[in-house]
Formats: sequence, C-alpha cells, structure tokens
Amino acid sequence: MNLLSRLYYFWRRFAKMFSLFLAIAGPGIIVMVADNDAGGITTYTVTGALFLFSFIWIEILLGPVAYICQEMTVRLGAITKRGHAEAIFDAFGSFWGWFSLLDLTLTDFLTIVTEFIGMTAALSIFGVPPLITVIIVICLIMSMVVSGRYWTWEKIVLALCALNLIYVPAVFLVNPPLHPLLSGFVPSFPFGLTGTVVFFIMANVGTTIAPWMIFFQQSSVVDKGLQEKDIKFSRLDTALGACFTVICAVACIVIFATLLPGGNIQDAATGALRIMSVNRYVGTAVAIGLFDAGLLGAICISLASSWAWGEVFGWPHSLNHNFKAAPGFYILRLLILIGAGTIVLIPGAPLILITLFVQVIAVTLLPAALTFLLVLLNEEEVVGKHKNSKIQNILAIIIIGTIIVLSTLYAIGTIFPSLFG
Repeated sequence: MNLLSRLYYFWRRFAKMFSLFLAIAGPGIIVMVADNDAGGITTYTVTGALFLFSFIWIEILLGPVAYICQEMTVRLGAITKRGHAEAIFDAFGSFWGWFSLLDLTLTDFLTIVTEFIGMTAALSIFGVPPLITVIIVICLIMSMVVSGRYWTWEKIVLALCALNLIYVPAVFLVNPPLHPLLSGFVPSFPFGLTGTVVFFIMANVGTTIAPWMIFFQQSSVVDKGLQEKDIKFSRLDTALGACFTVICAVACIVIFATLLPGGNIQDAATGALRIMSVNRYVGTAVAIGLFDAGLLGAICISLASSWAWGEVFGWPHSLNHNFKAAPGFYILRLLILIGAGTIVLIPGAPLILITLFVQVIAVTLLPAALTFLLVLLNEEEVVGKHKNSKIQNILAIIIIGTIIVLSTLYAIGTIFPSLFG
C-alpha cells in the first residue's frame, strides 16, 4: 500500500471518528461552558481587576478539577440510564433523596435569580428595561423546546456556548502586556496570601463545580440516549468543555487586568460600563458575554431541576417530548423561570441577600452530591467495569475534600466577610 493510499484510509477513518464524536458531543461542553454563568463572569472580572494576571494559573488548575468531577457523571448516566436524583433515591433511600431534591430545587431557583440579575444588568447597558429582558428571556428559553427534539435544543445551546467565547477575540483588542501575562501562568502569590486573596481563591473554586452541574450532565447524558460505548467520546466532550471554561475565565481576567488594573468594581456589568469608556468594542463584548452567560445558566439550571423532579415522580421528562406529552416537566420549568424573573423585578427585593444565600445553600448540597457520586462510582454492581480505579478515587477524594472545605469557608466568609479582611 503506497503512501497516498495510507493517507486516504487514514483520512476516512479520521472523518468517521470525527463525525461520531460530533454526534455524541454536547452535554459536556454545555455543562462546562454554562458553568461560566453570570456569577462566574463577575467573579473572573473582579478577580482580574483586583489581582491582575496572578490568578491565571489557578484558573488553569481548576479545569482538571471540573473534569474529574463531571467525568464521573458521564459514566454513571451512560451505564445506569438514570439521572442523579433517581440514582440517589434508589441507592440511598427517600430521606437523602428528598434532601437532595429539595435542596437542589431551592439552590437552583436562587441561582437563576442571580442569572436574571446579570442579564437585566447587561441589557440595561443598551437601554433595555428589566421587564422586557425578563419577558424576552423566558419566551426564548421556552421556545427552544417547542420542537420536542433534544437535538434541536442542543444545537441552539451549543451556538450560545460558542457566543460565550466572545471574550477570547476581545483579548486581542486590549493588547495585554506580554511579560506580566506570562508570569500569571507561573504559580505564585505576588499580592501575598492575605485574607482577601484566600477569599477570592475560594470564590473562583466555588464557580468551578456546582451541585446543579452533576444533576444536569447525568440527566442530559440519559436524555440524549448515550450508551456505554459512547463513554470514550463523552469524556472527550467533557474535557473540551473544561478547556473552554478555562479559556473564557482566563480571557475575562486578562481583559480586566489590562484595562482596569486595580479598578474597584463590584460586578461584570459595572466593569463593562467602565471599559466602554476605554474601548467601546471590548466593553460591548463584555456586556454581551455577561448576558449570554446568564442565559446559558438559566437554561441549564432550570432544566436540572425539571429533570430531577421528573425522574423522581416518573413524569415524562425528556426534551424529546413536546409540551402535550410532558406537561409537568415543562410547566415546572416555566414556573421556576417566571418566579425567578419576577423576584428581580420587585422594587427593593433583597437581591444581595439572595446572592449570599445561593453560596450558603449550595454548600449544604455539594458535599452530599459529590459523596453520593463517588460512592456510586465504586459500586461494581452499579457501574461494572467502569467503576473508579484507585487513582481516580484518590484524585476524586482530594479534589472533593478541597472543594468542600473551600466552598464551606467561602460561604462562611460571604456571611462574615470580616473574617477574611
């Protein structure tokens, strides 16, 4: 066989494998990119303004952390064909099942409120009233599922994920200083390991893995109909999503470290307005990215709760069902979105208090969700040959333990900020 023939067969094999990957990819990229929600974008932008490029290496390390946690949901969903809520009820009983379900629902609802806060703030920069933003967002999210096909929904959300990378081209417009930028890739604490630095480390870790992500990806794998044979490509899908998450986080930090070094900003929307006075195009990109991040978060987090309730009560709960075939699934999701959007519109609503509660309540569910996940992945009768190896268990225990400790400290620090300066 000559070289030309070998290249031809290699290309055919590659094209076939790539087509198969495209058919399987989706849940991992979506859950990871959606993790950079409105709260996440604000965390990155404020971090960049305060600490310049010094947190870049931390964001890079958090990519593998997110991957290791979410990869376990891929195996569990593909093998058991059950969502995380249903798996908890079956394996751990009704007490822990109801604890997880109710805690997830409350956390998700409050988190969606913060997504609406980000979206209304972003569009207000362009003169769009909050009421109009809420109405548009709810109609848009619900219209995405009118076809009753998972594949249609997934393609739309993947397009929104691509828009989330708008921060990347914006980096090339700000012309960051090369030496300080490269120094950010080297582990160090140029600002010292102060209480404020520790608090922001915890904040960035807290944006890396959230309870809804575990429930969402496992249910998404099941709804898409992925099989045990698809695990290999699903892992690659999740790894790519983790890379996109890191790239977006680093881009946000670079933009604000370059244009607003030392700037005293409280959120991404305020930062976008400040940047517009320096570079109108970059400021616009930041505002668009913030809205897109909130939209992705609202789409995925509302689905996580609806999927979970459908699994527990046995309702039809697939995006392959239209409204008539799965009324409970869609009505619950609609009510969550309407309720969260309405709270944002209430004059004098305690939005800051809600944001604080999100962190605190999430901490109560995160340890349980991660522990359940780890235990289930060590049950050979549940996952068979795909159970965790010793190395996977060691890495998972270290990562889960660290996340639990830092997330708990972050919640405490959020309530009592004087503890960290």
